[in-house]
Amino acid sequence: MSKSSPTILALETSSELASCALLHGGRLSSRSSDGVRTHSASLLPMVQELLAEAGIALADCDAIAYGAGPGSFTGVRTACGIAQGLGFGAGLPVVPVVTLDAMALACHERHGAAEVLAVLDARMNEVYWAQYRFGDALPGAAGTRLPVPVVPATLSAPAGVAPHGAPLACGNGFTAYPEAFAGRPFAAGADTAVLPHAEQVARLGAAAFVAGQGMPAAEAQPLYLRNKVAYTKAERAVMNEAPGGVKA
Repeated sequence: MSKSSPTILALETSSELASCALLHGGRLSSRSSDGVRTHSASLLPMVQELLAEAGIALADCDAIAYGAGPGSFTGVRTACGIAQGLGFGAGLPVVPVVTLDAMALACHERHGAAEVLAVLDARMNEVYWAQYRFGDALPGAAGTRLPVPVVPATLSAPAGVAPHGAPLACGNGFTAYPEAFAGRPFAAGADTAVLPHAEQVARLGAAAFVAGQGMPAAEAQPLYLRNKVAYTKAERAVMNEAPGGVKA
């Protein structure tokens, strides 16, 4: 395959939407499944469909891109684990893509906005968010423009979302916490239908691969912004017994 136009298989499961995409010969095709409890069960059949439709084998791909996070704890582990397993099996490198980057690119492609604020529901009364501006076209990505972080990926309460200027907002964080965002100017015209999708992961993954950012499958890691999502029984006991401790 030509490195200037790589064949990229992309996986994205960081939200309630599971998707995969194949960028091959400059053509992008995709599959998605919404509301499925087990993303791991739905993803591999969709991958097989895409490869069969293109008439290629997994080993014919140049790399596997995956939505690395932030996002659902289980979801980002699923995409990373499947990308790692497929990469091991086919001897392919993997390319991690930040899910908020993919959201921003989707919003830019849909609306043409030069400044984008991506806000993803993080549960627990928090959101993942980042702000981007769009610069030059990406090499190897069919004219895709690069989302350049203005504010890097951040975890905060909705009240902590503080964009610069007047970016176009997107993401399901606005529908998850409507009262918290009510009256905030940037939230008024937010495109709440935008979620991380494998199509944008594929485009960004292609650009990263061309730039030499692929890595061995063994090095694949999720991106976590929340250090602790659950406590063990022993940890809860210590917390509950501590003076002034938080009751778990």
